[in-house]
Amino acid sequence: MTAQSIQTVNANRLALAALLLGGIAIGGSPIFVRLSEVGPMTTAFWRVALAFIPLLVWSKAMPDVKRNARPESLADYFWLSMPGIFLAADLAAWHLALHMTSVANATLLANLAPIFVTLGSWAIFRAHVSRIFLIGLATALIGVVVLKGGPAALGDGKLAGDATAAVAAIFYAGYILVIGRLRVRFSTRTIMIWSTASAAICMLPVALIFETNLIPLTLFAWAVLAGLAFISHAAGQGMITYALAFLPPAFSSLTLLLQPVVAAALAWFVLSEPIGLMQAIGGVIVILGILVARRG
Repeated sequence: MTAQSIQTVNANRLALAALLLGGIAIGGSPIFVRLSEVGPMTTAFWRVALAFIPLLVWSKAMPDVKRNARPESLADYFWLSMPGIFLAADLAAWHLALHMTSVANATLLANLAPIFVTLGSWAIFRAHVSRIFLIGLATALIGVVVLKGGPAALGDGKLAGDATAAVAAIFYAGYILVIGRLRVRFSTRTIMIWSTASAAICMLPVALIFETNLIPLTLFAWAVLAGLAFISHAAGQGMITYALAFLPPAFSSLTLLLQPVVAAALAWFVLSEPIGLMQAIGGVIVILGILVARRG
């Protein structure tokens, strides 16, 4: 084995480790949201506001060398701000859903985003939708019904929370679609900085209008928000972004498998939130449907 091939193998191993750790870090975010002593909108604000700090340090320590990396026109500023608007809406809906339904349900349904990305690409860009995708979509929808305990249980008190989590997935799909447009010109770092800053700006008035306690009052509350921002948001997304520069995109499916499993396990361990048999079977079907849809 040559030195170059050894270096490639080591880089791939490091990337795989980063992908797994990133999926676990993001999978822990629902627990931080539940443990937060401030409201869901305020938690979403501090999540992106605090995460902006390491991103800014990263930007200052390592200047961007990509050509045309800086915005030059009003159109550039507009498009760089759009992901943050979608991200703010996604976080607001998902954080709210985490207080309305179970952690497992909210995390699973938020992972429907890849399906909405494909549907959005078809509606906006007239991208081709394959039969395999439609089979995956149908499988995921069947899984959602099983997750709820069958058709007779669809009207239970948590249906609104599940629907809110699905709305969060739609907003996250918009976030992904806009980033796909921006990646042609701007670097990942530039996009992350602008999207995080614009998300914080959008979330601040929402938190001020709908919630009264913007400033956490205890050290524990600040520790929870710091963990959410630094571990789940900045580190988790950063490690996944790093990994996908070395690994095939199909490996991103691992994070879809990891996040709901980690979230459900932590919810059981930390929050004493049980997982029923129908919920477990439905969750497996939803994940299987998402993976099939992504392959299509």
